[in-house]
Amino acid sequence: MRIKVAINGYGTIGKRVADAVNLQDDMEVVGVTKTKPDFEAKIALKKYPLYAALPERAETFEKAGLKIDGTIEDLLHKADIVVDCSPGKVGAENKALYEKAGVKAIFQGGEKANVAETSFNALANYNKAVGKNFVRVVSCNTTGLARIIAVLKDIYSLKKVRATMIRRVVDPKEDKKGLVNGIMPDPVKLPSHHAEDVKTVIPDVSIVTTAFKVPTTLMHLHSIAIEMDGKVETEDVVSIFEEEPRIMLFSGEDGFTSTAKIIEFAREYRMRYDLFENAVWRESINFHDGELYITQAIHQEAIVVPENIDAIRAMFDLADKQESMKKTNRALGII
Repeated sequence: MRIKVAINGYGTIGKRVADAVNLQDDMEVVGVTKTKPDFEAKIALKKYPLYAALPERAETFEKAGLKIDGTIEDLLHKADIVVDCSPGKVGAENKALYEKAGVKAIFQGGEKANVAETSFNALANYNKAVGKNFVRVVSCNTTGLARIIAVLKDIYSLKKVRATMIRRVVDPKEDKKGLVNGIMPDPVKLPSHHAEDVKTVIPDVSIVTTAFKVPTTLMHLHSIAIEMDGKVETEDVVSIFEEEPRIMLFSGEDGFTSTAKIIEFAREYRMRYDLFENAVWRESINFHDGELYITQAIHQEAIVVPENIDAIRAMFDLADKQESMKKTNRALGII
């Protein structure tokens, strides 16, 4: 069985999800959408059937010399599921369209949790998405936190998680907005929303988060402190992380002194310099006075991509958690 997948929004996340779907042996891309005939639309057309995300703008593609196969409504008739990669809040507006077409849908973390039947992270709550019609893959920051918590929670008793996020202000391609010379509390009234978002996939965790935007586009950075119930050996945690493919350890001794160095590694390591894994500094893992400390970097453009693939399998009950993650990891080169 090959699931027919539509991508609504061929942008930063959408193009990565489309290419990831195409690497799977049990799903295929039947089309992607764009709102306007820009350079991304031209690139998309070389790979996939292209559709207009907004029917009223269909003529602009033809006028620009781009042959489209129709509009989003036409695409939905060919799909079993749509992965909505629209800008935040637009996905929720699209939900009625998907309901009318009778297709399943995956939304991204920019939407509120109530847009879907469940929020999703493969390591944390894969089974919650089995058979569902509407699923929300949590945001990049939440994905990074949920992975760490889920892996540790399987072995240890966690009393409380505190995380401070140093957030990239925009993605690299955004040239019309962003901080130039400042640090912005996000939000000014603390705590940040990320803790409540983590609870949508790990409801029983005690967690509080704060976040700050800084003038960088490369990655997010998390400083995590976890109050543990009992003593923890640092090397045991290192071993646990080494065994989880979606967590990658980096060492300052190897020259990984900043997110810039991690991205430089990723440029050599994988297409589009996509780092699907949590990037954890090995030396940052330390247990002191009852708390476990971890520092990690999150590549916001890529980390949710494998989660979208696993969510598709869960929604169609194609594989259990371990089988799906193994297939996804193998296809995306996550080792």
